[in-house]
Amino acid sequence: MIDLRLLREDPDRVRASQRARGEDVALVDSLLSADERRRSSGVRFDELRAEQKQLGKLIPKASADEKAELLKRAEQLKADVRAADAERDAADAETQQLLQQLGNLVHPDVPVGGEEDFVTLETHGTIRDFGAEGFEPRDHLELGQLLGAIDVERGAKVSGSRFYFLTGVGALLELALVNAAIAQATAAGFTPMLTPALVRPQSMAGTGFLGQAAQDVYHLDKDDLYLVGTSEVPLAAYHMDEIIDADRLPLRYAGFSPCFRREAGSHGKDTRGIFRVHQFDKVEMFTYVTPEDSQEEHKRLLEWEKQWLTSLELPFRVIDVASADLGASASRKYDCEAWIPTQGKYRELTSTSDCTEFQSRRLSIRVREGKQVRPLATLNGTLCAVPRTIVAILENHQQADGSVRVPEVLRPYLGGREVLEPVAK
Repeated sequence: MIDLRLLREDPDRVRASQRARGEDVALVDSLLSADERRRSSGVRFDELRAEQKQLGKLIPKASADEKAELLKRAEQLKADVRAADAERDAADAETQQLLQQLGNLVHPDVPVGGEEDFVTLETHGTIRDFGAEGFEPRDHLELGQLLGAIDVERGAKVSGSRFYFLTGVGALLELALVNAAIAQATAAGFTPMLTPALVRPQSMAGTGFLGQAAQDVYHLDKDDLYLVGTSEVPLAAYHMDEIIDADRLPLRYAGFSPCFRREAGSHGKDTRGIFRVHQFDKVEMFTYVTPEDSQEEHKRLLEWEKQWLTSLELPFRVIDVASADLGASASRKYDCEAWIPTQGKYRELTSTSDCTEFQSRRLSIRVREGKQVRPLATLNGTLCAVPRTIVAILENHQQADGSVRVPEVLRPYLGGREVLEPVAK
């Protein structure tokens, strides 16, 4: 959530952020009104309580005639205090409920617009000309079947659409990717973490995933637990309700977990293969820093993502995501999109978001600097979302005979194997 003091002092900035997101601007005025009622009812409650305490001191000293009048006033005050307390609680609850609906403040440099209004910041690698090489590229599913690596038919039989099995070298390729990603993160100073896949409502809400993203979240009604769509959620909640000494920052974690997404609203999109699925594994970077360092940390996370994709020898571009395409928690987001030959376009492989103080305020995570205690900043960045990375590797490194060249960074994790060979022609 945002700082209420900032809302009071500069409501136009918050309105502009809501407008850029394509969200309800009227929410800002509703929140201002609720906050004013909260504060005024709080003042009235304090005044009535003070009068009540003062009256309590006068009654024992009063004469019989005065005491009767004072007791009558005390009864009225008791009712007034109860009413003021209820009014304060109601206004506070309304303020918090409205505040939870407000997205993070959009960074002023973020391009304004929808999904297609991003700005390309840089491109890396060379897109292969398969025509010049003399063959038509196969898509990842055909290659996965040739290699005995992907089985979507049995995935659908067992679990339904958008589920799959990774088999043989497909399973080995996932393990290689995860181990290589964790090795890079560990070398960069991240603490490896295996995180829970189920979290309580306050953890999911605290990271901002029960707002606009709620339709994509799986909920277990019987247990009131949520399946995470990313290890960002448990990693953000890891220090919930804690105060962290400033000299411990930055805290950097690399979480590996299964991820579950309903993919609501994606009917008809990416239905072939494993690009868009309900369950997948991912290595996620998550960091805690002082608010003043969040923009530089955001750049560092992006550099680690670029290092990873470069090591996989993939052509990719970096985009500055437009305002209406940001998640509720993100103030700014960069995506790295790899070239997918059979689609003839770049597709998102990694993403990194600067969430500033938005999540830490919701989760009550603060930093202590001397005598000062205040919210810190949180950031997240995908290092390796496994299925999409497999898609990009298979399609970009395929050879005419259906084999796939293994990027050098993965070879030590595949027993030195340089090529994945077809098992069926």
